[in-house]
Amino acid sequence: MELPRFEFYETGSQIRRSSKSVKSNIVEGYGRRKYIKEYIRFLIYAQASNDETLDHLETLHLCGSFTDEGKYNAIRKTLNVLGRKINMFIQTLESKKQIA
Repeated sequence: MELPRFEFYETGSQIRRSSKSVKSNIVEGYGRRKYIKEYIRFLIYAQASNDETLDHLETLHLCGSFTDEGKYNAIRKTLNVLGRKINMFIQTLESKKQIA
């Protein structure tokens, strides 16, 4: 992603942190998979971090700092798909929690 220098360090850093947080929360939740409520809690954190990443990306695009329309749409689409997958996984675990 090509950004103006001032955005690269500020918002670029924020995007790196929030996107890494998605994976880290999924992994940490998986480590607690024996405790369904804990697992779900970390998946919700992962979903929130994904939403945060999407928000930063959209802000960069709306402010005119991220102008590559193709890359923007591809990343946005990927983040939306990931958000839906995390949401479906949470719903699946919640339904299993009801059965148990």
